Amino acid sequence: MKYLTFPFLFLLLPLIGFGCSSEEKETDSLILSSDSEIFFEQGIDFAATSGTRNLSFSSGRPWRISLTTDTDTRRAADWCTVSPFSGTAGDASVTISIQENADYDSRSVKLTLVAGGIEKSFTVSQKQKDALTLTASRFEVGKEGGTVQVEVKANITFEVEIPEVDRSWISQANTRGLVVTNLAFTVAPNEGVAGREGEIVIRSGSLSEKIRITQEGRCDDGLSFRPETPDADRQLTLYFKATKTSPLYGYAGDVYVHTGVVSEGTWMYVPAEWNTNVDKCKMVRVADNIWSITLAPSIRQWFGSNETPVRQLGVVIRSADGSKKGMDGDSFVSVTDHLYKPFEPAAVRYASMPGGLQEGINLIDASTVTLVLYDKDKKGGHKDFAHVVGDFNDWKLSNESNSQMNRDDAAGCWWITLTGLQPTREYAFQYYVGTRAGEILRLADAYSRKILDPDNDKYIPSSTYPDAKEYPKGAVGIASVFKIQRDSYEWKVKNFRILDKNNLMIYELLLRDFTATGDLNGAMEKIGYLKSLGFNAVELMPVQEFDGNDSWGYNPCFYFALDKAYGTDHMYKAFIDKCHEAGMAVLFDVVYNHASGSHPFARLYWDTKNNRTAADNPWFNVKEPHPYGVFHDFNHDSPLVRAFVKRNLKFLLEEYRIDGFRFDMTKGFTQNSSTEATAGSYDASRIAILKDYNETVREVNPEAVVILEHFCDEKEESELAEEGMQLWRNLNNAYCQSAMGYPSNSDFTPLVTFGTTMPYGGWVGFMESHDEERTAFKQIAYGEGPLKSDINVRMKQLAANASFFFTAPGPKMVWQFGEMGYDVSIEEGGRTGRKPLHWEYLDNEARKGLCNTYAKLLKLRREHSELFNPGSTFSWLVKTANWTGGRFLTLAATNGKRLVVVGNFTAKPIEAITSFPVTGVWTNYLDGTKLHVTSIPTGLTIPAHECRVYINF
Repeated sequence: MKYLTFPFLFLLLPLIGFGCSSEEKETDSLILSSDSEIFFEQGIDFAATSGTRNLSFSSGRPWRISLTTDTDTRRAADWCTVSPFSGTAGDASVTISIQENADYDSRSVKLTLVAGGIEKSFTVSQKQKDALTLTASRFEVGKEGGTVQVEVKANITFEVEIPEVDRSWISQANTRGLVVTNLAFTVAPNEGVAGREGEIVIRSGSLSEKIRITQEGRCDDGLSFRPETPDADRQLTLYFKATKTSPLYGYAGDVYVHTGVVSEGTWMYVPAEWNTNVDKCKMVRVADNIWSITLAPSIRQWFGSNETPVRQLGVVIRSADGSKKGMDGDSFVSVTDHLYKPFEPAAVRYASMPGGLQEGINLIDASTVTLVLYDKDKKGGHKDFAHVVGDFNDWKLSNESNSQMNRDDAAGCWWITLTGLQPTREYAFQYYVGTRAGEILRLADAYSRKILDPDNDKYIPSSTYPDAKEYPKGAVGIASVFKIQRDSYEWKVKNFRILDKNNLMIYELLLRDFTATGDLNGAMEKIGYLKSLGFNAVELMPVQEFDGNDSWGYNPCFYFALDKAYGTDHMYKAFIDKCHEAGMAVLFDVVYNHASGSHPFARLYWDTKNNRTAADNPWFNVKEPHPYGVFHDFNHDSPLVRAFVKRNLKFLLEEYRIDGFRFDMTKGFTQNSSTEATAGSYDASRIAILKDYNETVREVNPEAVVILEHFCDEKEESELAEEGMQLWRNLNNAYCQSAMGYPSNSDFTPLVTFGTTMPYGGWVGFMESHDEERTAFKQIAYGEGPLKSDINVRMKQLAANASFFFTAPGPKMVWQFGEMGYDVSIEEGGRTGRKPLHWEYLDNEARKGLCNTYAKLLKLRREHSELFNPGSTFSWLVKTANWTGGRFLTLAATNGKRLVVVGNFTAKPIEAITSFPVTGVWTNYLDGTKLHVTSIPTGLTIPAHECRVYINF
C-alpha cells in the first residue's frame, strides 16, 4: 500500500515549511510504479540470454541501490548491474541489465533500494543455460556386436530416439535421466559383408545430440575370405575391401581377380592372362569399395587343378585394364588339401662332388650328365632338400637315385649324375628344392641354354621357332632343356675381326620392331639393306631370355639361353654369320645390372611378403644402393655374381662369335650408396668391377669391343676408356633442337673427345637411341615454321644433322629407321610397346633422299677413313653462336685430303663465310657439284635447311 496520498501531502506542506529547515522539509517516502511494485512482490526472472528491465519510483529522500549475492552480502554480482545506482529525491528510473548466462547453473542477486529510512528489496534471478552433452558422439563397433556406453550430462529432462531403420540392430537400455546418466545401447552382430551406420538421438525440446554408431562388416580391410579355413574341396568366397590408401578406393569400374594355385613356387591354373578379362574372374560389387567372388563348386574344380595338391592360392585384385592393383604385391591364401598329399623328401644324402664340375649342366660323356645346383645363402645356410624331375625319370618325384640329389656342404652344392641318356634327345628337367618348414620351389637351371616357358612359348609362331619341344606334363613353371649331342653350326666366316673400333658405325636394332615377322628370319632379309647403307656394326637390343615375348629385353631371366621369340639357336648364329659376311660386326646389348624375379637366383632366396629378393640372397641386393632401381639389383661385389657374369661373357663370345657388348646401365655396378646427384661421381670400386669384366672379354677376343651406358664423371669415363672401353655419348637434345630449328641448346661440340681428357674414340656418340624421343617426331610436334608441316624441309634439316654427325671423328650409333626420318613417338603404344613399321617411307622421295645422305656419309667414312684417324686435324664451329652465320666443320688428313662441311639450319638463305684450307676445285660429296675456290675466305650462299659437304679429292 502507499504510505501517503498526494492530496494529504499538499495540506501538510505549509505547516512543514513554516516550522522546519530545508533538510527538514524532506520526508521518508517511496512511491513505486505499478510494474515496479510487482518486482518487489515477486522478484524478476530473466532468461539465460542477456536482457534489461526498468524500475520506476518516486522518493522523498535521496536513494541508493545495492546488489548482493547469497555468498557475499557485501559484493555486487558482476553479471547484474543497475544504472543509475543512486539519486536525489524525486522521480527516478533505474535500468537493470543482465549478461548472458553461459553456465549450466541458474543464478540470482538481491537488489536493495534504500530511500531515507525506507528499505525495500527483491531478488533478480537468471535461468541457467540448458545443457545436454555426451561423452562421445561416434562409436565404432566390431562385426561381432557389443554394448555402447554413453554418459549424458544434462540439467534438463531428455528422451532417447532411435530411427526405425536402425532399431533392428541398435536397442536402448535407458531412455530418460537427469544430471548425469549412463545409457547403454546394445549393438547386434553384423552378419553382412558390408559395414553399416546408424544413429541415436538424445532430444529435449529444441536441443538434441546425435550418437553415430558405425559397425564394420564381416569383410576386413584388404583381402579376406570365407570360410576362414579354406578346404580345396569346398567353395571359397574371396572378399576385397579397399582402404583409403588403395588405388581401387572409390573406383567405379569393373574389378577382376588374378589368381592361381601356387605350387612349388609357381602360379598354376591361372584362368586368364593379366590383361585378359574373363567373366569367371569378374568380381561382384558388394558395397562401396567392397567386391567378392566365389570359387565354386570347390576350389579344386574352379581352377581345374586335378591331382595337383592345392595348398596355397595366389591372389591379386586389379582394375579391368590392369593399371590399378588393390594392394602392393601378391596376396596368398593357405588351403587345406585332404585328398592329395605333398611329396615327403628323404633324409639328406651327403657325398662329395667329382672333380672338374661347374654349376649347371655338365656333359660327362655320350650318355651321362651331372647337374649341379649351388644354394649357399649369405649366412652359410642352404635348402633342406633338393631333387630333380624330368624326362629322364618320367617326371616322377622320388627319393631314388635318379631324383634325389647329393649334398656337398664344402662346395655349397647339390649334385646328381644321370646315366643311360640318349645323346640326340632333348631332356627337359627342373630342380625341386625346399625346406622342412614348407617352402617348395620348382626351378630351372640358371645356366640353361634353352628353356621351356608354358605361359609364353605357345604364342611363338612355328615359322619363328619350328619343331619346338612340347612342354612336358608334370613340369611346373619354366623348365630347363639339355641335349648331350648339341646341334652344330658350320660357320662361313671363321675369323671376323673389328679392324678399327674407333671408326665403328653402329646400327642399333630391336628385332621385334624391325620387320613384319619381328624375328631373325625377317632381320636376315634386311642385312643387305644395312650393308647398302654402309654400317659396319649391328647392335641387337637384349636377346637373352627375358620375361614374356614382347619386350625391349631389359627384363632378363636366363642369360645363357637366347630368347626363342626371335628364333632358334641356329638362326642366331646364321644371322651373326651373315652380318660378318656383309662386313658388319654384331654386338649384344647385355643387362647385368639387374634381373627379373624369374631368374633362378632370385627365386631361390625370395621374400614373398615384400615381393623382392630376400636379405640372405647371395647374388642380389634387397634394395639397389643407387637411384636407378629396376627389377632386382645384382651385387657386383659378390664373387658369385662376378663369376656368373664373366662365365656368361665368355660363353657368348665363344658360342655365338659375337664381336662385343653394350653393357646396360653400368652406373649401377656399385655397392656405394648414392643419390641422383651423386650417382655419377667418381667411384673406384665401380671402375674395378668393369675392368674385371673387360679383361675377361679381352682374354677371349682382344679385338672385341665393350661399350658402356655409363654417363658418369669424365675422370671415371676417361679411366675406363684408357682400358679400351668405350662409352655412350648422348647428344639427343642438341640434335633434336637443331632438327626443330631452335639454336638454344643445339651445341654439337660435346659429341667429340677433342678438348677433353677422354682418349680418342672413347665416346660412342648418338643422335637417337632406343631410349630417346625421335628427332623427326619432335619436328612435327614442336618444329619451327615449315619444319613442322613440310616433310621436304624436315628431311633436309635431318640431312644437315647427319652431315654434322657422321663427319665428326669417333664411333657413332644410329637408332633403327633414323635414316628414314622415322617420326612415330617413343610413347606410341607405350614407351616400350610395339611401334608400327614404315618401310614404305623409302617410297617417299624426301625420306629416300635422307637415306641416301646417310649412305653417302657412311661411304665417305669407310673409303676415306684416314680423314677420321687421330692424326688428322679437326675443327668445327657448331655452338649456338654459330647458328645464324652458318655452322662449319673441317678435317685435314696427313695425306692432303681435306673435308669442309657448311650448314644452314635457319629458315632463310645465308651467306656463309667459309675458310677453305686451300684454293682449287672442291666437290660437294652429296651431289657431285663442283665449286672453284679462288680466295680464302669465300662467301657461299647456302639455302635454308641445307648443307654442303665439300672434299678436295
